[in-house]
Amino acid sequence: MPPAESVLPFDDIRNLVRSMPDADEAAAAAVRARDAELTKPAGSLGRLETLAEWLASWQGKAPPTVDRPLVAIFAGNHGVVARGVSAFPGAVTQQMVENFAAGGAAINQICLTLDLGLKVFDLGLDVPTGDITVEAAMDEVACARAMAFGMEATAGGIDLLCVGEMGIGNTTVAAAIFNALYGGPAVEWVGPGTGLDASGIERKAAAVEAALDVHRNGLSDPLEVLRRVGGREVAAMAGAILAARHGRIPVIVDGYVATSAAAVIHAMDAGAIDHCLFGHLSTEPGHRRALDRMGRRPLLDLDMRLGEGSGAALAAGIVRSAARVHAGMATFSQAGVSGKEG
Repeated sequence: MPPAESVLPFDDIRNLVRSMPDADEAAAAAVRARDAELTKPAGSLGRLETLAEWLASWQGKAPPTVDRPLVAIFAGNHGVVARGVSAFPGAVTQQMVENFAAGGAAINQICLTLDLGLKVFDLGLDVPTGDITVEAAMDEVACARAMAFGMEATAGGIDLLCVGEMGIGNTTVAAAIFNALYGGPAVEWVGPGTGLDASGIERKAAAVEAALDVHRNGLSDPLEVLRRVGGREVAAMAGAILAARHGRIPVIVDGYVATSAAAVIHAMDAGAIDHCLFGHLSTEPGHRRALDRMGRRPLLDLDMRLGEGSGAALAAGIVRSAARVHAGMATFSQAGVSGKEG
């Protein structure tokens, strides 16, 4: 009898990507048919109309609903912070997690205003990942475990997931992920993050260059990119995105760092993030470049770069409005309004 084939942790992730459900075209068609009968000129609500169709196609029902939205913040610490790549010390990650719990952060106010649920996921803040300039951030087991942890964000019957993050140093690992996936000079992918000056940005670019040089022989596989130069919170967001696809839960991706998680999944299969909406365009200079590489158009452009799910949460308010407008508007016949002639 031949020996049993070994199963590596990433095999399960690859199987999830290969077995993803497709969009529900019948639900999308039902939204388009109802939209044609609503009391408005065709196309007059612009992207609100396509958002309702997107929701329906991934929820698998028409009309779509947004009754239990959740903002999930994944928090992780990074060994690369020791290279002077952030304006703040690594201890701020834990302090901000405590601020979230106390209700004192910007995301708390946005969620209260828009009636969004909020959960924070701690990815081992007491143990930073490896310094990517000299070693891998994680081994395969740890990376897969972080992805599985992120999948828990889809539990509890939610119908819309917003993914965000908190992690001092994580714009550096995001830049390294994008640079590994898309190439080009490191300086094209780094930005001020939490407020670096010019010399800080130079240190950041040097760290990304060093990381890609150290790991240059292991960056052909997107999951290897994630474990070598990523972070636990990035892996958790990638896991949440995958789990949401299997659970028919549409996803709104936040800014630069959250987009790096989506980019890893996209690199595995370009259609794997079709259930994702990119909530906003960050002022981090590499964000637009990354979205262009994936062929994605963000919903908002508010000159934000905060992270913590803030842009995704604001976008969720618009998505929720799109669902309610579509479901609640009267048709021409219901309202007794004459339709378009000719």
